[in-house]
Amino acid sequence: MSPRALKALVPSQTAPSQIRNFCIIAHIDHGKSTLADRMLQLTGIVSDRDMRAQYLDRMDIERERGITIKSQAVRLPWEFEGVTYAMNMIDTPGHVDFNYEVSRSLAACEGAVLLVDAAQGIEAQTLANLYLAMENDLQIIPVLNKIDLPAAQPEKYAEELASLIGGNPEDCLRVSGKTGVGVAELLDKIVGTVPAPVGDANAPARAMIFDSVYDSYRGVVTYVRMIDGTLHPREQIQMMSTKAVHELLEIGVIAPEPESTQGLSVGEVGYLITGVKDVRQSKVGDTVTTKLKPATEALKGYSEPKPMVFSGIYPIDGSDYPNLREALDKLRLSDASLVYEPETSAALGFGFRCGFLGLLHLEIITERLEREFNLSLIATSPSVVYKVTVDDGSQHIVTNPSEYPEGKIREVQEPMVKATILSPKDYVGTIMELCQTKRGNMIDMQYLGEDRVQLRYKLPLAEIVFDFFDQLKSKTQGYASLDYEEDGYAEGDLVKVDLLLQGEKVDAFSSIVHKDKAYAHGTRIAAKLRELIPRQQFEVPIQAAVGARIIARETIRAIRKDVLAKCYGGDISRKRKLLEKQKEGKKRMKMVGRVEVPQEAFISALSTEEPKTDKKK
Repeated sequence: MSPRALKALVPSQTAPSQIRNFCIIAHIDHGKSTLADRMLQLTGIVSDRDMRAQYLDRMDIERERGITIKSQAVRLPWEFEGVTYAMNMIDTPGHVDFNYEVSRSLAACEGAVLLVDAAQGIEAQTLANLYLAMENDLQIIPVLNKIDLPAAQPEKYAEELASLIGGNPEDCLRVSGKTGVGVAELLDKIVGTVPAPVGDANAPARAMIFDSVYDSYRGVVTYVRMIDGTLHPREQIQMMSTKAVHELLEIGVIAPEPESTQGLSVGEVGYLITGVKDVRQSKVGDTVTTKLKPATEALKGYSEPKPMVFSGIYPIDGSDYPNLREALDKLRLSDASLVYEPETSAALGFGFRCGFLGLLHLEIITERLEREFNLSLIATSPSVVYKVTVDDGSQHIVTNPSEYPEGKIREVQEPMVKATILSPKDYVGTIMELCQTKRGNMIDMQYLGEDRVQLRYKLPLAEIVFDFFDQLKSKTQGYASLDYEEDGYAEGDLVKVDLLLQGEKVDAFSSIVHKDKAYAHGTRIAAKLRELIPRQQFEVPIQAAVGARIIARETIRAIRKDVLAKCYGGDISRKRKLLEKQKEGKKRMKMVGRVEVPQEAFISALSTEEPKTDKKK
């Protein structure tokens, strides 16, 4: 342990000049959580005996996949030139789907450690997070991590990083999160270069809520960054957006376990507990003030996250619907970007239409619902939001194919994204070919060095949410990285493909696809259902249709009972009579019989439609 590492916490209500708030931003798997682990050990707040890898990742799913899903704030003590500083560090996620977590963390900081893998260099998400930090006017500290790897090229990537943010290659610190080399120097650099927080200690209290979690015993735990004034235990506090008043039961800092203090003052990052159980009363981005001396002006909050991908989530057992509602309410507290509303499906019953920031977000939420709340769920194929204008000029917002209006369609607009792809130059041709098959238009192409290329494309979001990422990774042997941002709407030649069983539409299998791909999509899902639906006593046609036009058909053959088994010998007319009788019975059965699609068929058909997503490792 460093001789400057301190066992005791820095006392609460530290002078703002002795506080440093910073976060760690990087691409996926560039070593943010490992570097955070070394900082925890070096500052002495986690003993070697208690230490474990990815210490700040609290969820099992984070540890299993090796990814950070939730930002985690922690307070570190560090001595520099004889002065003890309180350093509030926030470890952020790296995946594009969790950008909203990163943007909130940046708003609570004055500085950012921009981490780059010395063996892989700058990636797409590195650039995205860097631009976010620049928008927030943060002091950026460039750091090259994993310098102990045999494949590391610190000199090469230091030049790349220096040319990107401006400065000299020598300014890029070289550290190893695994061995701890250079971490003490990094902490010194943070103290020396990141500005101290600014605020008025005598003004009415104002604290920004940047995160919150639900504790089943203590209720809502709210994470705040103090801007002005002070907050003390047992004070009456008020939420400025809802005007709700609560008593502050406990206030403290995370070091890295919650530790109660006598209050929080300007620049400090900590937590509040009011005992409130209602998840809607602690809104991320809200301003907390005191009831006795309230602030008049709220802090500027965060822009609301916009869901990019929609999917229906239904309980397999209909009686689990209230439990699913409660589970989504609780998850919404720890994930402010989750959007949902109730919906019903003729095939799947009661459920929720949920909005997600991307496919990994969808996968993580579904898995958390199943694990943490013991639910069995079906998630329908992901879809995006379309704007459909019908012939009379009225516009419909369509988040679910079942909402697609009937009748003559004048125009369909689909969401577009600007995609940034970074790759070695050898794969430029295959990437361009892939983007063209996904209806992409190139914006520009830049060389970031001798062998690295940045391609920017305008693509329909619907093409990205299925298998684009998988195909990009496989075609570039895993070297390419992808980042995207929304870029408005554009008109598209889109149609709704319905699936009919015995002439009846099954809403769960409807989808909106490009006209050129409608036939292939209809053929594929009809063939899949032919394998999944059990045979009936009568013949069942499965048809894919665009409007009134059938574009694909498969037939489930009837189970044939051998009615001639008891008829041995005799005239042929006797056999024909039995066959005609059977034929009449099947005809009548086909008229009155219904095809029940088993639950397993829905699960198999919908889950196999869902693409695999980035697991980071």
